[in-house]
Amino acid sequence: MQVLPKPGSTVAVLAYEGMSPFETGIVTEVFGLPRPELDVPWYHLTVCAERPGPVRIIGGAAVHSEHGLEEFAAAQTVIVPGVSDVRGECSPELIAALRLAHDQGARIVSICSGAFALAAAGLLDHRPATTHWQHADLLRRRYPLVRVNPDVLYIDDGEVLTSAGSAAGLDLCLHLVRRDHGPSIANAVARRLVIPPHREGGQAQFIEAPVPHDLDDDRITRTMTWALANLRDELTVEILARRAHMSARTFLRHFARCTGTSPTRWLIAQRIQASLPLLEKTSTPIEEIARTVGFASPITYRSHFVRAMRTTPSGYRRAFADEPGGSFNPPPEPGG
Repeated sequence: MQVLPKPGSTVAVLAYEGMSPFETGIVTEVFGLPRPELDVPWYHLTVCAERPGPVRIIGGAAVHSEHGLEEFAAAQTVIVPGVSDVRGECSPELIAALRLAHDQGARIVSICSGAFALAAAGLLDHRPATTHWQHADLLRRRYPLVRVNPDVLYIDDGEVLTSAGSAAGLDLCLHLVRRDHGPSIANAVARRLVIPPHREGGQAQFIEAPVPHDLDDDRITRTMTWALANLRDELTVEILARRAHMSARTFLRHFARCTGTSPTRWLIAQRIQASLPLLEKTSTPIEEIARTVGFASPITYRSHFVRAMRTTPSGYRRAFADEPGGSFNPPPEPGG
């Protein structure tokens, strides 16, 4: 029986003059390596250039691509990992290729400074978007119609997705795998990459102390571990602060310094994450799932779930429960 390609199964990434191999390597690692052990139809990756031939990269090396913008625009997922000069102009040919890909229904993705190419093509007008925090002010000045948010790792706006610098692109690529194949497959890819399976897109781009190193940070770490084991219970900031032997104000300050987010946002993300296997692998009623992972009501659970996953819990279950490798196509306006 013929296996039909999944939505998003063809991926094209742009190689450009002066690029860092890291951003392109992220895309290659996630989408380019064959993964027969996952037993799902995997992506077909093509590295493209504006003109077929050698492309010089940082370090005096070059990559050679046989594929140009025609193949780039024809892919189902189109990724721009950066631009040569954030103050320069994108070529009319690249802008036309991006617009054509978008008009044909492709997912358009940028990593780091690649957002400047998407903005030049008009694909970010009146949309929320992000880029590396060092470039955010410039992106806002050059393209005032873009709703620039410099404080997040990535933004999923449906068919157009943007990420911050470098490693945040890896988070976004895994997010795409999660959308297409579900958490189990995304987690398996993450394990092979030896990285955490999921970082919330709304997490801060950088934090003062990424690794806890003093007594207070150790208290935060222990409190987070305890909270994960007790998600079903009521967990307010005051309860967590008492567990950490801090005042609520001190706890909030140290938590933000250690994690780049607030306890409330972190708890919501963990509870949603904990609910995904229950939706995928059980027939437990959604009302009971909401209680199991600690949401006060099914309405609250649904509201946070829609905001995070761009679909309802019921829609997510339909996409993944019977066919774990099924594709995830978020509705434009979640409802019901």
